[in-house]
Amino acid sequence: MKEPLVPVVPMSHTAHIRSHRKPRRSATSSIALRAGVAGGVLSMAAAGASASANAAEPVTQTIELPTLTADMSAQVAQSAAATQQAAANYELRAERDAAAAKAAAEAKKDLAEAKKKAEAKKKAAEAARKAAAERAARSAERATLSASASTSVSAPSSGSVATVIAFLKAQVGDAYVMGATGPNAWDCSSLVQAAYKQVGVDLPRVSQDQSMSGTDVPLSDVQVGDILYWGGKGSAYHVGVYIGDGQYLDAANPSKGVVIQDLSGYPASGAVRVL
Repeated sequence: MKEPLVPVVPMSHTAHIRSHRKPRRSATSSIALRAGVAGGVLSMAAAGASASANAAEPVTQTIELPTLTADMSAQVAQSAAATQQAAANYELRAERDAAAAKAAAEAKKDLAEAKKKAEAKKKAAEAARKAAAERAARSAERATLSASASTSVSAPSSGSVATVIAFLKAQVGDAYVMGATGPNAWDCSSLVQAAYKQVGVDLPRVSQDQSMSGTDVPLSDVQVGDILYWGGKGSAYHVGVYIGDGQYLDAANPSKGVVIQDLSGYPASGAVRVL
């Protein structure tokens, strides 16, 4: 059986090629598109106006502080501890420096004091040796004067004690005037003061103070050149100088003036030695 025949319709030679023409939009789509474009333009205009309005105002930015975590807390604590330790070390070093400076100053002061004491000790030793030599010389001199006094009362020729005795004997016969200090009139204490001044011994002016000078000497051990006083020690009312052989020289009173007298006739209360 034969198949039925299908009629063939001739096709165009471009029928298989798609059309390059864009499909036409519907009226509804076109309206929507136009509305969207208009809305966008309006939105951009509004944004521009807003930006222009805000351009004159300063923009403030808020910075959010970081959250203090446990690690950051530990680091802050370690930093604080390190700072505190550094401050403590600095303070300790300053204290040590101050202590060292103070110790050095004290050592310097102690050294100066030690040198000063050593120098003073040396001077004292030299003075003691010199004084001992002078005492020995005076003792020998007194012995000579005491031995010669039994036969003669003439002035000795040399030595500090001899100088004192010579000065006193040179004033024999001068007047006694209360408050006078020489050269031709004396009272008892001014005559004694002037006599010892000849050998560089500065005695007080009045008899009370002269009785407190020097070293106390028992009357049984009195020697040539010792000062005799009458009255209490520190309250003496009269002074003279022992010249040996039981005699003394003094500015006695207005009726006698400067004279040599026997100690037995007017015993002294005490004696002091200044040479």
